[in-house]
Amino acid sequence: MQWLIWIVSIVLAAGAGYVVYKADQRRAVPYPWLTALLRSALILLTLLLLLAPAISINKNETQKPVVLFLQDNSASAGIALAKDSATYRKNTQELLEKLSDKYKVVTWAFGNRIQQDSTFSYRQDATDISAALSQAQEFYGLQNLGAVVLATDGRYNQGSNPLFQQLSLRSPVYTVGIGDSTAQKDLRIAQAYANRVVTLNSQFEIRTDIIATLANGYANSVQLTENGSLLGSNSISINSDRYDRSLSFTVKADKLGLHHYVVSAPPAEGEENVVNNRRDIFVEVVDEKKSVLILSAAPHPDINAIKEALTGMETYDITIRAIDKAPADFSAYNVVILHQLPSQRYDVPAGLLSARKPIWYILGGQSNAALLNQYQRAAFLNTNAAATKDAQPTYNTAFNIFTLPPNLQAVIDRLPPLSVQAGNAKASPEVSVLFHTRSDANNPLWMFQQGTPPISILMGEGLWRWRLYEYRYFNQHQVVDECIRQTISFLSANSNERPFQVSLPKYVWSDKESITLNAYLLNANNQQINTPEAQLIIADSAGNKQSYSFERAGSGYRLNIGIRAGGYYTYTGRTTHNGKVHSVSGSFVVESMPLEMMETGADFPLLYALSKKYNGSFVPASRVGALYDSISRNTAIKPVIISNTESVPLVDWKWYFFLILVIAVAEWLLRKYWMAQ
Repeated sequence: MQWLIWIVSIVLAAGAGYVVYKADQRRAVPYPWLTALLRSALILLTLLLLLAPAISINKNETQKPVVLFLQDNSASAGIALAKDSATYRKNTQELLEKLSDKYKVVTWAFGNRIQQDSTFSYRQDATDISAALSQAQEFYGLQNLGAVVLATDGRYNQGSNPLFQQLSLRSPVYTVGIGDSTAQKDLRIAQAYANRVVTLNSQFEIRTDIIATLANGYANSVQLTENGSLLGSNSISINSDRYDRSLSFTVKADKLGLHHYVVSAPPAEGEENVVNNRRDIFVEVVDEKKSVLILSAAPHPDINAIKEALTGMETYDITIRAIDKAPADFSAYNVVILHQLPSQRYDVPAGLLSARKPIWYILGGQSNAALLNQYQRAAFLNTNAAATKDAQPTYNTAFNIFTLPPNLQAVIDRLPPLSVQAGNAKASPEVSVLFHTRSDANNPLWMFQQGTPPISILMGEGLWRWRLYEYRYFNQHQVVDECIRQTISFLSANSNERPFQVSLPKYVWSDKESITLNAYLLNANNQQINTPEAQLIIADSAGNKQSYSFERAGSGYRLNIGIRAGGYYTYTGRTTHNGKVHSVSGSFVVESMPLEMMETGADFPLLYALSKKYNGSFVPASRVGALYDSISRNTAIKPVIISNTESVPLVDWKWYFFLILVIAVAEWLLRKYWMAQ
């Protein structure tokens, strides 16, 4: 369309100039062609301003390739470098300066989070390589990312195995191996598993994974103790340099309350890292089974998946009912699971709402989000039941309500999406989110709200597919079943008749994180209040005590006692309501063992395999400068020319109006001068 405007403008301007030229010839103007030219230019510029108020301009911009340098800033990297730290830093900075001549160099430090300052401080207390690579893809995936340089010892203790991570990185990954790849003698208890809540007089299992390196010839017993008393032992005999075995202890729950168990293994001769030779486990023993009611709007395979996950656990008694056969009295149930209720056809029974029972809401295509917004305050749902979409889960690493198996992320990466209603949800600030949707980190998929009663919300259906896919790829249902079990455990652990309760998100804390306790007080109508003062006394293993007062938070209480030194702690909470004293006690452990000390040495084979997977190369830290030649010779890493078409309004050009004015004044002055002669 613009070319037509230009043609019309030029023709009209030329016509106007021709008319002026003929007229000035008759007037005997000395140079009629000059006035005609000025008049044509004036008409042309004026017509363009009127007919084409904006013109399109093509701009070409050359964009340098981005070289992203990811530096492992965890404590283990600093230990691995030791006295070579200054030399490594000098060589690395020289490499980055050389690269910056040809490329746009971006430097990130990573551990359990990404930081852009203090790159070589080595103070982060965990290593998550998969998260660092994922953020690299998210930030620079659509830009001209030329290469990723990953400098680490290869020992990750958070997130999934980066080799099995499904990324769409098209850029080569160059890895720099930090530390000594020579294996060191180490015996460690990698993980321990047990049900969080068990029934009195039942037997339950505590399972632990033992991993040993270069401990050939070790023969000893792994022990399970409580308060110093031996409850069981398992003999192990290691006859190879690499050893991996699971051990099981059977324990009888013969006493009510919270039990603190310790699994420990004597150190091997010559073993330097002994802080990973023990694990703390907490199990609560209750005096009766928890009754769980599954109430559904219609038959669904998710219901059977939940039942299968809970089958064999003596803690729970499962009842399944359709909504049209819902019981009139809900007092016998400790936890209620509402599958696609409230729905477009059925409401939640009024008796259930008045009973104030812990509820797990599982949404689906039949759910009525508008009604659900009236029954809970954990999240505001803005969804449309007439349309559904797929929602892929992603794990929230800040979640701390309960602990899940260490291979959680690897399993989540393989799971199919849940089917959720189109729209979005906004979680309340006090809600803990276990899974977000992968496409939108602000959109919760599975969330938990502590309180009285506690609730959980799963935004979609498809748990049965999750169990099938986990079995397909891992030959077990461990992670998905544990998510289900821990959800019921979270809800049932808070469903008791004690008016005053003190709870912790978890029983085992690190000596680098602040410890937070929550408390709840119920009145005679089972309503949560915080009118009276509430106190807390913390005692360490030496008997030293400190007193605190809870802060009021919403309708409950909250207290942050800060960071604590490693050790065993007990607490007693107390409040007085209507002349009656309510007291509750419990315990927790603070571990001084950082994640970075769980494994020692460097994993160069992983880094080599990672660079091979992404078409890069591997170098040890001592030869980090050699990466310049590898990157600069890679013909796939090259600048790109970006063409942009901009629409520029002529009214924004002040000089344009000045030019029109100059041409008009010049023609007028020439005419005045020639006419005066």
